[in-house]
Amino acid sequence: MEWEELQELAGAVVKLLDERGLTLAAAESCTGGLVAHLLTCIPGSSRVFVFGAVTYADDMKVEVLQVDRSLIQDSGAVSELVANEMAVGCRSVGHTNLGVSTSGIAGPSGGTPAKPVGTVCFGLAAGGYNRTEKRRFEGNRTEIQRQAAAHALAMVKNFVEQVGA
Repeated sequence: MEWEELQELAGAVVKLLDERGLTLAAAESCTGGLVAHLLTCIPGSSRVFVFGAVTYADDMKVEVLQVDRSLIQDSGAVSELVANEMAVGCRSVGHTNLGVSTSGIAGPSGGTPAKPVGTVCFGLAAGGYNRTEKRRFEGNRTEIQRQAAAHALAMVKNFVEQVGA
């Protein structure tokens, strides 16, 4: 995805959240803060984007986002269960309406047969609503990170459009 398309998507998310009076927090691992960066490039994002955490290390997922350590040990950091807890945790820490998370393997190494490079798990938390997804993206590290950030933003946009939060 081209940079201009990412900025356009982030702008649409900020506008939609602002129109609905909603706030967002992001917990990122494999995207390394790209979701937060894209959002904060948009003027007015300070009204809706409250908190971002790049919890690349598992210990930080536990300490900052309150992810259950046993989930990481049992399922691995790249799992829908952990992505869900990351989304719930950042929403809680940031005191926001919505929390979104990314955890994956951007490569070029680190993949396994069960979780190849390009595997990314996502979480979206909004009150009693929780959704997780697992996707596989192709490309180099930057391309995978961009696709993952775009997917996380699209999850937020689609949820707010459909549910109205």
